[in-house]
Amino acid sequence: MRELVVISAGLSNPSSTRMLADRLAAAAQRGLEANARVVELREHAKDIANHFVTGFPSPALDEALDAVRGADGLIVVSPIFQASYSGLFKSFFDLFEADDLSGKPVLIGATGGSARHSLALEHALRPLFSYLRAVVVPTSVYAASEDWATGGDATLADRVERAGGELAALVDDRPVPAREDAFEEPVPFEQLLAQQHN
Repeated sequence: MRELVVISAGLSNPSSTRMLADRLAAAAQRGLEANARVVELREHAKDIANHFVTGFPSPALDEALDAVRGADGLIVVSPIFQASYSGLFKSFFDLFEADDLSGKPVLIGATGGSARHSLALEHALRPLFSYLRAVVVPTSVYAASEDWATGGDATLADRVERAGGELAALVDDRPVPAREDAFEEPVPFEQLLAQQHN
């Protein structure tokens, strides 16, 4: 079973950003046997800010960061503010080291009030994840307010399915990472006994 982590940077509840994230996750799971864990960044906003000041993540934020590092694939969706991703979205990904996302398949999505901001996916999100050495799927998905007016138009649904399928194929092609098992090679009893006598 593969592990997908879905990052939603929506600020309201409910939000169109989370709706798009959920649709993308469902589309990826149709082509891949995978669990999908959603991380709502608004729930970690204060901890992200504190991390920059103190240098230490809270336990909840640390768990979210570890989930991203250990994921087989990522789905990331941000609202578009001032023609780019949100500050909260950028701050979260600023917490990763240079190689944390290297080679990881990523599906990028965004939401906004107008279709005019759809290019933010290509001039903001795609370069960010290319810099982090992730492998970004060819199809990005932008949903404007009018896309939700009738429950999402057919064009949006087609893009969601295509992007989800691309992510599923990329994740499926990656070798399954070896999960660490602390009990796989226990220290032999004789060795433990010898250490006590020394």
